[in-house]
Amino acid sequence: MKNKYFFFLAFSLFFPLFAQEALKSTEEEYYDFLSLQGIVERPTLGFRTLSDSEWKFIEKKEPVFDNDGNIILNEDCNPLIKKRIQEHPWQKNNLGTKQTLWQGQAGKNWFTKGFDHSIKLKIYGPEWFNSYNTAAPYGQNDGALWQGKGYNTSLTGGARLEAYGFEVTVKPQMSFSQNKKFNYIQPNYSGEEYSNKANIYGYYGVTCIDAPQRFGNEVFYNFDWGDTEIRYTWKNFTLGLGNQQIWLGPAQLNPIIHSNNAASYPKFDIGIRKTKITMPHFKWDLGYLETRCWWGYLTESNFFDTDDSNNHNLISGIAIYYQPPILKDFTIGLNRTMLSKWNDKNAYSFFRIYSFGNSIQAGRDESDQRASLVFDYILKKVGFETYLEWGRNDYSPSNDYHIRYPFHTQGWTFGIRQNFNLPLGLKCMIQLELTNLECSADYDRLIGWYTTFYSHTVITQGYTNKGQWLGAGIGTGGNSQYLGFTLYHNNGALTLFGQRRNPDLDYTMYIDSKKFEYGSGTAETNIKAILDFGIKSTYYIRGKTCINTGIIFEDIHNPLNRSQNNGNSFKSEIMYNFSLIFGIKYNF
Repeated sequence: MKNKYFFFLAFSLFFPLFAQEALKSTEEEYYDFLSLQGIVERPTLGFRTLSDSEWKFIEKKEPVFDNDGNIILNEDCNPLIKKRIQEHPWQKNNLGTKQTLWQGQAGKNWFTKGFDHSIKLKIYGPEWFNSYNTAAPYGQNDGALWQGKGYNTSLTGGARLEAYGFEVTVKPQMSFSQNKKFNYIQPNYSGEEYSNKANIYGYYGVTCIDAPQRFGNEVFYNFDWGDTEIRYTWKNFTLGLGNQQIWLGPAQLNPIIHSNNAASYPKFDIGIRKTKITMPHFKWDLGYLETRCWWGYLTESNFFDTDDSNNHNLISGIAIYYQPPILKDFTIGLNRTMLSKWNDKNAYSFFRIYSFGNSIQAGRDESDQRASLVFDYILKKVGFETYLEWGRNDYSPSNDYHIRYPFHTQGWTFGIRQNFNLPLGLKCMIQLELTNLECSADYDRLIGWYTTFYSHTVITQGYTNKGQWLGAGIGTGGNSQYLGFTLYHNNGALTLFGQRRNPDLDYTMYIDSKKFEYGSGTAETNIKAILDFGIKSTYYIRGKTCINTGIIFEDIHNPLNRSQNNGNSFKSEIMYNFSLIFGIKYNF
């Protein structure tokens, strides 16, 4: 009988404090919003997957008062303290619950104390997403789903079972795209190997990249393993095998090195989760450390080339994040990834990611590498965050070039977020994020060959998996400016946003500008730009069913990189696209 009561007490008091959510889900973004106010503890410093995304509410300690307003004392004449979760707008909604199926006794030795002695289960979804694009593709950070023109839908759901340090997650994604016809830029490919594939549907950029503008000419279905994974964790040491998506750094929209914008891929990872470090013997606080290494199997899309011998690439990655004790909530990090040809894999290609040096040593053209530095700072007292991710593609051409021209092949994302408390228990957040991935000027003026951030000579597919970008969803060579306002209320949230972006200025400056003589257009007159204005709404019905709706208006200038010649002036061609969104999710 005592064990029965203990089970219900543990379930009611403990598990509402924890939540494990998928990347960029409604729930995860809400917990991240609460973390800026110190209501929820961030589970990671910079490396995030579903398994690592274990959000914890921070309990607030308060004295207990009697009916007369006096503090109640315990037997030792100390104030009696109670713990409670701080109030937040969605506290009456079910954001997903992890259930305990069986609870055992705690471990008694150094090894058995390293894992939880219980069996737990969490159900994800089901979640059904739908969108309709009236004139052009629109969408990013949506996994394997490709939101083309017309109707698009995906169904996601699954479960997670945890037992004695082992974790098994099954959470696949099934998707469908109507893929209606639309006009796009002539692909920049030539050669027999690209016939009837990339030459028809492929990318238009400065090099041949596996990022099709249209995924064929038919409707298509797709099955992706999504966040499916098997993992073992002892204390904070963890290793896993599966397909879980990776999100690197604090960027909310366009992380440079890795996001969940593309389909998942099989990978093995090993490392240490967010861990508090103390100096042995002296017990000095040394801050927090987090590190992860992974190796994955990338796949080419069906719309690139006809060479089946190069359909797969090896991605190697490492992420290291540190939070010093002297400046709490300030995080610095290093991300690095390297692509190699899968058919040429060997011990060197697997562990080349750990070598640093000049272009002759570690930056040889046998690999395609990118790295970024991350800085993130949160002021919880005022609900403010600012972050920066600054990255490089490949090494500098000489040892001192990083001094003479540090902007060589750079890309960056900068953002700020500010929370406000409003009357009637309402909370809001203003968010600004700026991204620039344009090729540095020295390539065109000094070096003399074409390149772009997500491409390199040796890996012809570029930094992609199954035809979608692994990094920032805006793609290579462009820029983005995003401004959003989100209002949280008891039953959901409302978001208003505006965004301006150039999809790929590298193509415009280096290729498109050379196609037209004066009088028929220049790089300046043919620049493609997109203005997005949208409103999105989240609403909880009876606390368990979450409804997401939205409408986004796209004002696309020069969709084909061609302006209209009106005599002595040029007029931009304009295309309008509406993206309608509807999603429904049930939380058990």
